[in-house]
Amino acid sequence: MSTAPDPAASATSPPRATRGSARTVAVTSGKGGVGKTFVTANLAAALAAQGQKVLVLDADLGLANLDVVLNLHPKLTLHDVFTEKATLEQAILPAPGGFFVLLAGSGMVEYSRLTPEVRDKLLHIIDLVKPRFDWVLLDTGAGISDVVLYAVSLATDVLVVATPEPTSLTDAYATIKVLATQQERRHVGLVVNQANRVGEGKLICGQLQQVLQRFVGPQPGQTFRLELFAEVKADPAVKQAVLKRQLMLEHYPGCDAAQAIRALAAKLIG
Repeated sequence: MSTAPDPAASATSPPRATRGSARTVAVTSGKGGVGKTFVTANLAAALAAQGQKVLVLDADLGLANLDVVLNLHPKLTLHDVFTEKATLEQAILPAPGGFFVLLAGSGMVEYSRLTPEVRDKLLHIIDLVKPRFDWVLLDTGAGISDVVLYAVSLATDVLVVATPEPTSLTDAYATIKVLATQQERRHVGLVVNQANRVGEGKLICGQLQQVLQRFVGPQPGQTFRLELFAEVKADPAVKQAVLKRQLMLEHYPGCDAAQAIRALAAKLIG
């Protein structure tokens, strides 16, 4: 005899395993400070608002700050699961915005390099959570370290967050080039954050695509495509949300940046 699910329990407890498997998206960047974690958290909220079961896994091992963005104070983290001090169910927490998070510890030197143990445990965790959610967003570290690239390699899709700042674009190009050459990815999504004007994201994406086509050197019969997934305009509401440690989508739902994030979620679902 089956019983109806308890809505109150489902809002605070991790979903049970399902027959499907989550679509995994790595959100990464060439350099820090471009709003990667902020985009990830608000994207998760936008997906959840569309009825999707979403988990954000903080894959910035050792330098995590997803808890700061969401104003969470976890007692258990991914480190506790790795060391078997807690179960996965205990470490997965409900977050503002209707999604779930698996937070990483900060200042963990042992996770600053990719050891066989870190590889195996991270892969195992992702394999365990994928059947329970529709989406697993991997909030990776910035740059092209072994830990970052390995986390990205575990995702089906990749979104690279960059700003119009020259150093950000240079590092974004380097990151995308590595993903295309070392991981043989033929398609990468671009999110241009803090755009100064309408159309700047499209211009930046086109410029990066031209350079990549020239220097990545795809194999015969293959093409590389950099696709603009979102242009998030510079918005005072973003700064306010960051300072208050609030989700922009919840507290400033009508601002331009929030609308851009909702459009990003719709594009991913569509």
